Amino acid sequence: MPARFFTLEEANALLPKIRPLMDYLLMRRAKAARMSRQVEELFEDLRVDRGGPVLSELTQDFAAIERLIGEIQGYGCVIKDLNVGLLDFLAERDGREVYLCWRFGEDKIEYYHELHTGFQGRRRF
Repeated sequence: MPARFFTLEEANALLPKIRPLMDYLLMRRAKAARMSRQVEELFEDLRVDRGGPVLSELTQDFAAIERLIGEIQGYGCVIKDLNVGLLDFLAERDGREVYLCWRFGEDKIEYYHELHTGFQGRRRF
C-alpha cells in the first residue's frame, strides 16, 4: 500500500477519532505491563497453575493492544512510541517529506520533524 500523505488540516481532523483509541491503548498497555510483572512472579513459583485467570486476562490485553494498533494505523499514521502515545503523519513541507508529530495529550499537531531526526528533532510550525 502506498504511503499516505497528510496536510496539517487532515491530520488534525483525525485526532478526535484517534485520541480515544490512543487513550484506551495506553491504558491497556499500562495494565498489561503491570500484569506481565505478576506473570513473571507466577512463573518463578513452580507450583502455580500457569494457565490461570491472570495469564488469560493478559492474553486478552495483548489482543486488544494489537487491535487498537491496527485501528490507529489504519488511518494512515505511524505509531512511533507506545510509552507516550507518539504518532507521526507523513507530509510534505517545502518540497521534502517530513512527519507531522503528535503526542498524546497535545490538543493539536503543532510540530513536525525530518524523517531521520525523530522526536528529538521536533520543530514547531
